[in-house]
Amino acid sequence: MKKLFLACLIGFCTMNHALAENKNIEVDICIYGGSSAGIIAGYTASKLGKKTIVIEPRNYLGGLTTGGLGATDIGNKFAITGLARDFYRRLGTHYNKFEQWTFEPHVANKVFDQYINAVNLPIEKNYLLDQVIKEGNTIKEIIVRKNDGVGMETIRIKAKMFIDCTYEGDLMAKSGVSYAIGREPNSQYGETQNGIQLQEIHQFPDGIDPYKIPGKPESGLLWGISNDNLATHGLGDRKIQAYNFRLTLTQNKDNLIPFSKPEVYNPDHYELLLRQIAKEKWTTIFSSLKKENHPDGTVEIKHAGGFLIKFMPNGKTDFNNFGAFSTDMIGENYDYPDGDFKTRQAIWKKHENYTKGLLYFLSHDERVPAHIRTEMQSWGFCKDEFPETNGFSNQLYVREARRLVGPVVMTQKHCEGEEVIDDPIGMAAYQMDSHNIQRIVVNGMVKNEGDVQKPVPAPYPISYRSIIPKAEECSNLLVPVCMSSSHIAFGSIRMEPVFMVLAQSAATAASQAINHKQAVQDINVQTLINKLKQDPLADGSKPEIIIDNRDSDVVEVAGAWNDKHYGYAKDKLTFAQKDRAAFVKFNAAVEDAGKYAIYTYIAEDKALADKLSFEVFDGKKKHRIVLDKSSIKPFDMSSGEWLKLGEFNLPKHAKSYVKVLAEQNNGHVVADAIVWKKVK
Repeated sequence: MKKLFLACLIGFCTMNHALAENKNIEVDICIYGGSSAGIIAGYTASKLGKKTIVIEPRNYLGGLTTGGLGATDIGNKFAITGLARDFYRRLGTHYNKFEQWTFEPHVANKVFDQYINAVNLPIEKNYLLDQVIKEGNTIKEIIVRKNDGVGMETIRIKAKMFIDCTYEGDLMAKSGVSYAIGREPNSQYGETQNGIQLQEIHQFPDGIDPYKIPGKPESGLLWGISNDNLATHGLGDRKIQAYNFRLTLTQNKDNLIPFSKPEVYNPDHYELLLRQIAKEKWTTIFSSLKKENHPDGTVEIKHAGGFLIKFMPNGKTDFNNFGAFSTDMIGENYDYPDGDFKTRQAIWKKHENYTKGLLYFLSHDERVPAHIRTEMQSWGFCKDEFPETNGFSNQLYVREARRLVGPVVMTQKHCEGEEVIDDPIGMAAYQMDSHNIQRIVVNGMVKNEGDVQKPVPAPYPISYRSIIPKAEECSNLLVPVCMSSSHIAFGSIRMEPVFMVLAQSAATAASQAINHKQAVQDINVQTLINKLKQDPLADGSKPEIIIDNRDSDVVEVAGAWNDKHYGYAKDKLTFAQKDRAAFVKFNAAVEDAGKYAIYTYIAEDKALADKLSFEVFDGKKKHRIVLDKSSIKPFDMSSGEWLKLGEFNLPKHAKSYVKVLAEQNNGHVVADAIVWKKVK
């Protein structure tokens, strides 16, 4: 009897414990993925009055933006709007600037915390997607399970709308919608930059032997080289571009963690790198690239150095892949997109050991030239970044995994302006970019294949229909990260600021669909576009006024200004000599009275004048302002900087303007863009 009672008691306690480990939550909008896009989507939905939750599969928030990608890739800042622009403005506030696009990871964390805390955004970390429960084409609920290796806790989440903000597209895939992995053949969408591409960018120089014993194929291939043959140019496959870690490193001895041998280390993995260093005659680890024109008309691109190093504030740098053999672990991620958690963790760890091994090898292996070893030993991880992982980035750069196949597939034609969509919810501006995809033997030499770097002519719009599934597949899902695009178009779109823009658009669309009890495919897209323009911060405040020199309806030009295709938007105006009659006048109609800060964008110009003159009219009075070139302090690879002209009290319905004057005594004057921003 006692045994029976004890068994019943244990059973009762176990049942109650199991019940305690499971939660049921009902919200308006469920966001899966706490990336930069996930945080912005959650904030947006909350500000629009929707009960929201964010589920993050891992332990860290912010994705690549907080995970080491501190030198923002964008191509053109003009493309970034709404809360994404606000994010870089808030970074600017931290660094006492108007905007800051190059930043420390922990500062990005602080800014995301501002958004999270402002709306008390509920976030559950370390939960993996287990099930997606649908009725017809509608997701009714999802079940996620705790990913801490201890408990069996699950959360069942019912929601009206779901947004997938993961880099992998896990919610999208489990929802049963169409998606692609790898490269489409060029023929599929009428492209030229998709499919298999053997190019000279980030490429090994001719003559590097791929075999363990040079000249002896029977000795086998060096580590990292595939046995696959080079297929026909332009054909597709399911292989994906290489992943890596964006490393935050420093030479500040007071903040430096030296490179140490990883738990799994094999110096033979870097034998090919030794051959490359010898062939290219590295003098430094810093990247260098030059083109040589040969008599036969061919152009040879020569690389040297192993890292693309971009400087960030407070003595830190963003180390990225460069050249033929670097931080990209080529060919080791093919199983990642459709892999389960265990598979992905193994790939992640392999990349971590490879990267740590690379840094240790270059700084310690005696076969590496002494000057390179000495230089590498001057670098290390940062004590004040990523404390949980001893200074190493907490986010693998998943450049590409699954891609939705929706009602509209963005392609090279959209990137190049050959086709233009009619439902724009954001813009992209980066080059069509793919890192190398495989390392193979071609004509007895080792070669990388898959790298593409093709500029786009101007910022271009992204279709709303590229972030939603086909109507018959799912009616209440939006996918702003693994959005619908070809491999090469995704290479242009896949930038963190763009993901944030698309996430805000997705959350706004989801809110609109809830309000009108509609499927995401049926909302009035023009209403969505208007909302994004009229309420860019999702808080009811009016948008700032920004005028570019190409806005001909509100810009007057006097004098022979030169049009240069570079700068804030797609160009800038410059004047190279003194002419008091020459000016560019930016006219703004300011509706609300108040104090406004006015900024001018000074696009990078090596011949910029020492003194820059402006005339500001505040609606009542003219103000003459002269700025000194020395006040421009761009960070690393910046294309320009905003300079403050001052703060001005503007009356209601003020007809304010800024004139850029050609009154310089030397150099160029630049007229590019002006912002009127109300001071809170």
